Amino acid sequence: MRPKVMWHLLRRYMASRLHSLRMGGYLFSGSQAPQLSPALMRALGQKCPNLKRLCLHVADLSMVPITSLPSTLRTLELHSCEISMIWLQKEQDPTVLPLLECIVLDRVPAFRDEHLQGLTRFRALRSLVLGGTYRVTETGLDSSLQELSYLQRLEVLGCTLSADSTLLAISRHLRDVRKIRLTVGGLSAQGLVFLEGMPVLESLCFQGPLITPEMPTPAQIVSSCLTMPKLRVLEVQGLGWEGQEAEKVLCKGLPHCLVIVRACPKESMDWWM
Repeated sequence: MRPKVMWHLLRRYMASRLHSLRMGGYLFSGSQAPQLSPALMRALGQKCPNLKRLCLHVADLSMVPITSLPSTLRTLELHSCEISMIWLQKEQDPTVLPLLECIVLDRVPAFRDEHLQGLTRFRALRSLVLGGTYRVTETGLDSSLQELSYLQRLEVLGCTLSADSTLLAISRHLRDVRKIRLTVGGLSAQGLVFLEGMPVLESLCFQGPLITPEMPTPAQIVSSCLTMPKLRVLEVQGLGWEGQEAEKVLCKGLPHCLVIVRACPKESMDWWM
């Protein structure tokens, strides 16, 4: 949608009834393509005072400061977007997005350790999803989670981080986490031990397709899960275990859990899906 059309919708139709908005930009359409502007984002906040969820796809946000986004947002999703180096700097105004509870960063190539550290100023943040943020390092994740100890949901998918290093950082800093989803690249039985005894973990998901020789066996996964007193959901995606003996071992060993074993869902290349 071109910004000119968006302005028309804002003036004529959008008002206090709007709670969720999904928008697509023109990031891959060349330098002459229309782009989102700070003025449009500020108008969105003024015209739609009850907007809680904003999803932006293939948008160039390098000239749109985070301070221009509606302050009422509780969920912000960026999919295949471009951001500037200063977009999430920790030194920026700490009152920005005071209600933000969930942020999804999916294939945002510029996102790096400095941006991750900047998330620590969102004191209401409870849910963080990192997808394909390949510039985030193990050191950066560990130091940031130390200040994000209040997170209740963490997903790390398709990044260059090993699963073992991610689980180590989680065990050290996120003792109140309730939901974990991560790609199994670099997962070993030793890494799984880091999660043992997590006091309030309710849902755990391992997602393929990368399977290494060090990948824990189903019996080892069961053994670790039995040490988690609140675990109620174990999900395994894309490991080829569906209908196999591995699935039977998981179901039999964890009768108190909902065990889900399935192939990875196909990703649509269409941002509106």
